[in-house]
Amino acid sequence: MTQPIKKLLIANRGEIAVRIIRAARELGIKTVQVVSSADRDMLAARMADEVIEIGPGPANKSYLDIERILAAIDHSGSDAVHPGYGFLSESAEFARRVSEQGVIFCGPDAATIERMGDKVNARLTAISADVPVVPGSKGRIANIADALQSAEAIGYPVMVKAAAGGGGRGIRIAASRQELEKIFPEAMNEARAGFNDDGLYLEAFIQNARHIEVQIVADGKRAVHLFERECSLQRRRQKVWEEAPAALLANDVRQSLCASAVRLAEHVHYRGAGTLEYLYDMDREAFYFIEMNTRIQVEHTVTEMITQVDLLAEMLLIAGGAPLSLHQEDLYCRGHAIEVRLNAEDPARNFFPAPGVIETLTVPGGPGVRFDSGIYAGYKVPPFYDSLLGKLIVWGATREKAINRLAAVLNEMDIGPQPTTLALHRQLVMDEDVRSGSVSTNWLENWLNTR
Repeated sequence: MTQPIKKLLIANRGEIAVRIIRAARELGIKTVQVVSSADRDMLAARMADEVIEIGPGPANKSYLDIERILAAIDHSGSDAVHPGYGFLSESAEFARRVSEQGVIFCGPDAATIERMGDKVNARLTAISADVPVVPGSKGRIANIADALQSAEAIGYPVMVKAAAGGGGRGIRIAASRQELEKIFPEAMNEARAGFNDDGLYLEAFIQNARHIEVQIVADGKRAVHLFERECSLQRRRQKVWEEAPAALLANDVRQSLCASAVRLAEHVHYRGAGTLEYLYDMDREAFYFIEMNTRIQVEHTVTEMITQVDLLAEMLLIAGGAPLSLHQEDLYCRGHAIEVRLNAEDPARNFFPAPGVIETLTVPGGPGVRFDSGIYAGYKVPPFYDSLLGKLIVWGATREKAINRLAAVLNEMDIGPQPTTLALHRQLVMDEDVRSGSVSTNWLENWLNTR
């Protein structure tokens, strides 16, 4: 049933809140921005039609408090809520409670989030859809004895992963039986503390891998892919640099990869925008599904740049009951796009957080340049949240041209006076391995260790 959204509450903050407001405006949708007491002056609060304060600075008392957000939805008369990414975006309970309140949740339903959010269930679902997965345990590992038996069958090294994990958290590597015996209880405690779920499973550790992901959009019946992105440049399994399409990926592999993502999305009757993440084993020249993010991604911007599709607008239209407007035969990959994350962190001090007042902000412009952020000169970056200040995105007709453009605009960009990762990206964009695409998921960690 079609029920176009009239009033949208944004249950998030920062740059993604700004992005959602802009998409809603173009569709004529009124917006309500929830804020913590620390975020009263953020850019999204200045842009929204209405603002509701929901609690103090710490996220567990504001953006992660389901009851406070539900009360804001009711108070504002909003007929829809967009969760953005992080916070409650992949909470099946939140999606369920929103729907029970008679409000549209802009994303998949609670059952799909539950099914694909649990990494073990997602693996089993992928297998049932004939999508290749990393060799690993058949299900959750109940105890250390089962872990040791499973590891012997898989072969060392193995990755111990939290079943409810995400964002690169809850992962440890064991190179031997002795290491596995040591880290297994530690990983269980970490999973319990981080996700309120101590479930673990094992996967083979692919040592020479690239991180590839496929963007999909679906309406519950039909899905399309919007090509792939590469996110191999990572620090502590947190993405630093993203680009689309992936560098050095053969066309036949690309086609198989994207087709598998559509197959899995349609298999689970997915609704909304989502991302399927894969590891590409460069030694075996094979790809493996690892997880699905049932939300919009930080790096959705590079997909928008190469396809000219507004992913947030598509999400809002589908949530309002419209059928998927995109058809695979009409989607084309044009040129190359790169995104770098600019964080309030000091690379010279092991990326120590650097909140504070932004006194100067110079944003580059020109053809093929985009800056998504929630900041402005005079804005005070609070210490309670993720350190992301903004995302600098460039497009070029070729990867080489995109990199050259990125190098130019990074020199033009200025954020101060606090340290940021801007200096790091100025170094990375000039590195020969990065320019040639000769990187893997452990490349950046090794590069940083030599500095």
